[in-house]
Amino acid sequence: MLELRHICKKYGDRALAAGLSLQVGPGETLALLGPSGAGKSTLLKIAAGLEPPDQGSVWFNGQDITGLAPERRGFALMFQDFALFPHLNVLDNVAFGLVEQRIKRPAARARAAAMLCRFGLTEHAQQRVWTLSGGEQQRVGLARALITAPRALLLDEPFSALDAELRQSLRQEFRQHIAAAGVSTLLVTHDEQEARAMASRGLRLRAGQLEPLW
Repeated sequence: MLELRHICKKYGDRALAAGLSLQVGPGETLALLGPSGAGKSTLLKIAAGLEPPDQGSVWFNGQDITGLAPERRGFALMFQDFALFPHLNVLDNVAFGLVEQRIKRPAARARAAAMLCRFGLTEHAQQRVWTLSGGEQQRVGLARALITAPRALLLDEPFSALDAELRQSLRQEFRQHIAAAGVSTLLVTHDEQEARAMASRGLRLRAGQLEPLW
């Protein structure tokens, strides 16, 4: 279980988080909504360890991980700009995290090939990622995130760079893949329709506080 406990964060005189707390259970997707500038992405960065809270703590499975570096948390992040490596082909993009974990490259590529098969991307394995469509690139991004069996998945507006029709088609697909992985997932979005399609619970961040939506 991923937990944020009594998080406080200010920028200047403005409170983005005023003692707020949330929990994301194993296999649960929690959506965090709110207007631009409300602090949603800041909370995601605090969970990831990319930004420290002014007060409060981050916990996972009963362990305080507030002081852990991002790379030691075992979390995977996905952003709206895909953040794929343009110099690598699709297969090596997906295998990258395994290689970083010191898994030998042939074994990493074999596991990556199996993951691409699950995502219907086998025929694109040897292509450069910049030759793919936006939807295909986002599928590669999720495959790369899930292949390392992350303890939590943090999604920051993952579909906002895509057109409306593609966003709608990917929501259910992503929800199925995430549910199959059984990973605690925190989804940041400004789109309530998207949040309801993907998440079992939704919270709105407003004036530094969280309000339950469903």
